[in-house]
Amino acid sequence: MATIKDVAKLAGISVSTVSRVLNKSGYVNEETLKKVNLAIKQLNYKPSQIARGMISRKTNTLGLILPDIRNVFFPELARAIEDVAQKQGYSVIVCNSDNDREKEESYFQLLQEKYVDGIILAGEVTDNQVQTLKDRGIAFLVIDTIVDFMPVLSVHTDHINGAFLAVTHLIEQGYRRIAHIRGPAASSTAENRLEGYKQALSKAGIAYDSSLVQMGDYQIESGHDAMNKLLVMSNPPDAVFVANDLMALGAMDIISDRGLKIPDDIGIIGFDGLQLGSVVKPKLSTVAQPIYEIGTIAAEMLIESIRNPKKRKTALFCNQSW
Repeated sequence: MATIKDVAKLAGISVSTVSRVLNKSGYVNEETLKKVNLAIKQLNYKPSQIARGMISRKTNTLGLILPDIRNVFFPELARAIEDVAQKQGYSVIVCNSDNDREKEESYFQLLQEKYVDGIILAGEVTDNQVQTLKDRGIAFLVIDTIVDFMPVLSVHTDHINGAFLAVTHLIEQGYRRIAHIRGPAASSTAENRLEGYKQALSKAGIAYDSSLVQMGDYQIESGHDAMNKLLVMSNPPDAVFVANDLMALGAMDIISDRGLKIPDDIGIIGFDGLQLGSVVKPKLSTVAQPIYEIGTIAAEMLIESIRNPKKRKTALFCNQSW
């Protein structure tokens, strides 16, 4: 590949002059500009975005750290972010942390070393990560996490209200012994959905029973396991609110294997609004998040903050109901 030195040699000028042309900085006369552009064309020279970024600290690149690419929610989110970024002249480096804090930290460091202009963090983030980005002046935005100790750009769903709506819907259908398959203990999103579940029960005068709450990890397999445990109880639930659609699909599979019918024998409702839920039979009732819109707004907000550092916004999405 041709280098900036090759361009300078062919044009018969200095490297610094070529650099001024490429970066549109400083005066360059018309004749010299034509020589540089001709040399670039003849050599098919493509400036290194990273090399230019090391000088200008701008690479037109965004970093996106996702907790688990297997969860269908995140590819749809990533697609929206990439669509917006591409239209705005940015590329996106997607990193999958597998919910591994050490792996997440390594990606976090890598993105900084590549001089990305901004970082989107989906899922749980640490106070140390937020503080580091603030201290280094790197534009960033968090999705589905509320940072309490300092103002940051964020896009998140009202998980408490969404869960409240889901459980209230089950109650309105006549179900009373309602179980909950929740997300991981370390997840603030899971805690908020659990809280919405509790609030809906309380409002309906139904006592909270911790034995009806089973732990999951947002994957189909954990929905299988949790539903199995609920159905072998001496007094099993007549309905279940599942903290995401993937686990709900796993739960539905077990319900079907046991010869039970939805919604006659047991009611079920999920959370997310994944397209997968609409192709199973019966279709999965769910609280639908505007996933693509969340990604779109997140990318637009981050790029706006990169271009106008003094502007800071916070968006709160309310869940769209079934």
